[in-house]
Amino acid sequence: MGQRNNGFSDAGLLKLRDVLARHVESGKIPGLVALISRHGETHCEALGTMRHDGGAPMRRDTIFRMASTSKPVSVAAAMILLDECKLRLDDPVDHWLPELADRQVLRRPDGPLDDTVPARRPIIVRDLLTSTFGLGIDRTLLDAPIMNAIFGQGLTPDLPEPMPEPDEWMRRLGTLPLMHQPGEQWQYHISNDLLGVLVARVAGQSFETFLRERLFNPLGMKDTGFYVSADKIDRLPPLYAPNPQTGEFLVWDESEGGRHSKPPAFEGGGGGLSSTVDDFHVYYRMLLNDGMHGNERILSRPAVQLMTTNRLTSEQQAARHAMATNNVHVSFGQGQHGGWGFGMAVRTYRGDYAPIGQFGWDGGSGTTTYADPGNQLVGMLLTQVGMSTPNSARLIHDFWTTVYQAIED
Repeated sequence: MGQRNNGFSDAGLLKLRDVLARHVESGKIPGLVALISRHGETHCEALGTMRHDGGAPMRRDTIFRMASTSKPVSVAAAMILLDECKLRLDDPVDHWLPELADRQVLRRPDGPLDDTVPARRPIIVRDLLTSTFGLGIDRTLLDAPIMNAIFGQGLTPDLPEPMPEPDEWMRRLGTLPLMHQPGEQWQYHISNDLLGVLVARVAGQSFETFLRERLFNPLGMKDTGFYVSADKIDRLPPLYAPNPQTGEFLVWDESEGGRHSKPPAFEGGGGGLSSTVDDFHVYYRMLLNDGMHGNERILSRPAVQLMTTNRLTSEQQAARHAMATNNVHVSFGQGQHGGWGFGMAVRTYRGDYAPIGQFGWDGGSGTTTYADPGNQLVGMLLTQVGMSTPNSARLIHDFWTTVYQAIED
């Protein structure tokens, strides 16, 4: 009975389960839900418990904070507007985002905030889609004045205070200079939240309403959104950010009364979604199917191709690769893919068990979601353990190492 439906080998699935169980039994990962699918065969594992001290078991329909794995999903909203010619790749964003008109750019990314030159050109839609508009989270510059200003203005979601509503967030963003000229260098995260504001303003409705009407409802993603309603909150575990020194389980976000228990002021495309393995699975299957879901077209084939193939120049890739390889102690080895499409990483070289062409992303809450066109594979692993310690990152590495061994054709 070596294999079924050309999907996965029985021995490979047993090994996968054993490796996942080992992490749960270690006491470092309270629980997890993993799903892999290939050629019509779907395999799911739900192991461990919702809380680190026991409680309800993890289930296939457990809802997780997707963190940065929100990025590959939320970017589809902008692609829908591109498909409809309501946005164009090379249009300046000033018309919808006047706060970003007439930018000043730091002479040096680590220099004082008033040592600037004018931007050489306006920020365009393409810059936001590729994360190259000129501002972002740079782990190599954490003590630089611009990074202190980004955190001081409350512009990122991982601070104790939640982000302000979109117009106020834009106003604060508009007070800062850019770190790089528009289109010059790949930088993480802020562009993904900015895309959500752009979509809402172009569409004339909230970002979540647009996503729900155009993406979540058509795909049947009934458990995906920027908050979890009261009738589902028992399916959301607390999010832990273990103490980096001691490993003690500290609750970063409680379920009831926490950040995901009510509609947020800012609907963050960069990291705000909560979801389930089955909801994300149907989204990635749609991408592997060139934008089709059953008989319904969600995205055009060229839109999917743009999202899921590398969009960076060789110089930009070199900078992104250097950031990943030189910050392994911070990222625990996440992010070494080479390329970036729209809202997601794209593998452009073989650096681990996954092949070139695999696309998707990982989340700081201990989540990983990828699709692989060559193998027609979708895989995801969701936990409630943030990456303040290497535990969930190591689990994610072991997950992908065993998933790729389970493929037998």
